Amino acid sequence: MLATPCLLLMLAAPPAASAEVPERLLRATQGQSQAVARLAELTDTVGPRLAGSPGAAAAVAWALRAFEADGLKAWLEPVTVTAWTRGEERAELLVGGPVLRPQRLAVTALGNSPGTAGGGLSAEVIEVRSLEEAAALGAQARGRIVFFNHAMATGGPGYGDTAQLRTRGPATASRVGAAGALVRSLATASLRTPHTGMTSWEGGASPIPAAAVSVEDAELLHRLLARGPVRVQLTLGCGFASPATVESANVLAEVRGRERPEEVVLIGAHLDSWDLGTGAIDDGAGVVMVMEALRQISLQPQAPRRTVRAVLFMNEENGLEGGLGYARRHAAELPRTVAAVEADSGAGRPLGFSVTAGEVGLALVRRLASPLASLEATRVEAGAGGADISPLQEAGVPTLSLQQETSRYFDWHHSAADTFDKVVPAELIASAAAMTIMAWQLAEAPETLPRVTSSPPVKAPPVPAPDRR
Repeated sequence: MLATPCLLLMLAAPPAASAEVPERLLRATQGQSQAVARLAELTDTVGPRLAGSPGAAAAVAWALRAFEADGLKAWLEPVTVTAWTRGEERAELLVGGPVLRPQRLAVTALGNSPGTAGGGLSAEVIEVRSLEEAAALGAQARGRIVFFNHAMATGGPGYGDTAQLRTRGPATASRVGAAGALVRSLATASLRTPHTGMTSWEGGASPIPAAAVSVEDAELLHRLLARGPVRVQLTLGCGFASPATVESANVLAEVRGRERPEEVVLIGAHLDSWDLGTGAIDDGAGVVMVMEALRQISLQPQAPRRTVRAVLFMNEENGLEGGLGYARRHAAELPRTVAAVEADSGAGRPLGFSVTAGEVGLALVRRLASPLASLEATRVEAGAGGADISPLQEAGVPTLSLQQETSRYFDWHHSAADTFDKVVPAELIASAAAMTIMAWQLAEAPETLPRVTSSPPVKAPPVPAPDRR
């Protein structure tokens, strides 16, 4: 019997219509999600995961076991990471000038800071509000502690505009002869909780002790300095381990594509965290979104056209070695990596995606995001900026970042308050659903996103010299 046109169409059609799988994934990721339970397990049983620490090693083993428990092909890829430890942290206002009695300040060391020598550092404080102002201090900075103040917590610039004070401020202070640096915490709220983060000794700057100070104590310093000279005693026990680098790993898993397995859609988050809290919002939430997305895709009756690969990167926080290492190891594959999606904006509800793939790419992602209408997560804007996938973008890979509601994110970011209780389960589940559906859509779509403009090859930043004082 000859096949009729209708029968031929039926035979050519995939087992599930294109709109059917996203709808099924949406139901499954909201009704059968493991994201919340997995995040509780990661944060409560592994805890802080500072790169190079036993906690990070435990997290790598945990993630590999979890992927394998989901029935996924999973493996480790070695990465050499910076090994920095925190140690003692203490700061005190010394009697003199407007200070009538000693007062403790709430501080925490910045990542890659050296410790203080001997009995600590005692020096006069000088306040600045920009890198340019610090660089212009000249001889005024010599032997002093440069205090970088800003207005992030009081309606001023946002994180992106103030983060340079933390990452580049201490090095700038070092170049003009400062003995140490204090940086007002990059926080939108505070209960006298200092917020840490990485600082970089770029351009050959000699490392000096550098710490974040709580919002409240930054305000106190500002008021006291308006009255007269202020001296601070700073004691930090931080520094690099010996050796200054250790072996760790990125954790990978994938669902192999049914038609174009050589083409890869990467979904990623960073497995490491700072050591003050348990890394629930930064970035445990992103980790479990990625894990849930791959688990749900693996449960579908058929795989998507392309391979979906999950990558849990190591040391985004204090060196980016995981992202750079992946880009180098997979350099030959990057021309066939059709998209990279990162989740690193906390556990809030999804809003949509930012995209770096040109106007044509934006239009395609808007179409692919249509199944997210019930989540109110269809906003698509230009400018994906995930740290771990930035080396892939430099190699021409189109990139996306999950956009989320972040009004309270910087209340807890990089602080001891980054714990599981800050997570609203329904919001985390919704963001995991958005990640799942976008990963499927990118892997299943007949067309791919346009490549982005190529940049020079990715190079690893120099490893900061260990503190040998």
